[in-house]
Amino acid sequence: MKSVCVYCGSSPGHRPEYAQAARALGKALVENDMSLVYGGGKVGLMGMVADAVLEHGGTAIGIIPDALMQKEVGHRGLTELHVVRNMHERKQMMADRADAFIAMPGGVGTFEELFETFTWLQLGYHAKPVGLLNVAGFYDGMLGFLSHAVQEGFLKRVHADLLHVADTPAALLGKLGNAPREIVDKWQERRDET
Repeated sequence: MKSVCVYCGSSPGHRPEYAQAARALGKALVENDMSLVYGGGKVGLMGMVADAVLEHGGTAIGIIPDALMQKEVGHRGLTELHVVRNMHERKQMMADRADAFIAMPGGVGTFEELFETFTWLQLGYHAKPVGLLNVAGFYDGMLGFLSHAVQEGFLKRVHADLLHVADTPAALLGKLGNAPREIVDKWQERRDET
């Protein structure tokens, strides 16, 4: 892995652990010679991860839609800042530039980005590992819901297990680095069952 796309909040959240994890993730990326690809903002957890990468001499690549450039206060100190036309271009460029994906705590935008990337992996559109940095148990409820979806027959355990979870940046980067890079063929599995 040479680059990791990080999805996270444009707000800092209420717990100090979120900011600590954002800074730790930025530092860990640099220590592992990985570039950051992210949404391009300088506020919230987004900005904290980017600032930590830059403070430790790493590469931070931001991608932000023109309409959000002012609202999310685009980070002008990045190694690269790409201003694109819309969210679709943003997400596609982020996916193209990354070798792996990590979601930190965030809101519905973070959830949407995580689940889109996770869906693409499940459908075989890419073979890049997807991880969840479960800071202070932030994603415990969502992980429980995914287990519920497995129990109810809407998600296969083998697909749920494609989401790598850890509570520290070092542990999560280790899991992503060791994850298999195989294209999943969800539909072939379905044909094999009939």
